[in-house]
Amino acid sequence: MENELHAGTRIDHPKYGEGIISKNNPLSYKVIFVRGGEIEFSKLNVQFDVLEEVESSEEQKPGINIKEIEMMLKYVLDRFNGLEYKVELGKKWQGGVMLLQPANKDLKPKEIPMEAFFHKIVMMRDRLRVLEQNINSHAGLSDEEKINLQQYITRCYGTMTTFNILFDEKEDFFVGSKV
Repeated sequence: MENELHAGTRIDHPKYGEGIISKNNPLSYKVIFVRGGEIEFSKLNVQFDVLEEVESSEEQKPGINIKEIEMMLKYVLDRFNGLEYKVELGKKWQGGVMLLQPANKDLKPKEIPMEAFFHKIVMMRDRLRVLEQNINSHAGLSDEEKINLQQYITRCYGTMTTFNILFDEKEDFFVGSKV
């Protein structure tokens, strides 16, 4: 269904029968059915026929609240795999190696290419960001619980500020709590 349907449009659903669209959200329609009450349908999978369409008016244009913006962002990020962008290793480190030298001279040192080490640091940062988003959008956590968990993530960022020397751009740096 390519056309936007507006509040007041009469529809027929194969399971719930006739209903009226009560709200046009950015990603869904809310429909009131005589037999089924109010049910929300995704616009991506519309399974009803339009019986009588209502024309749009200024009063009927849908508004967007924070919850709907979060749902849209989650949909876009899930659909496009987080819209990742490439983070650059500082030029002075490119082609370099990290050498881990054990205190015991009988043991052989371990060399790790800087690009591989940097990739792991960036992956850790990205996973912390996803964890942070999941905590902030979790419906089962209270605001206090979200804040408590968020403090641990902030401390993790603070611990990782040592690795900021590896980044090419300052906006990619780890930032802990700013006290």
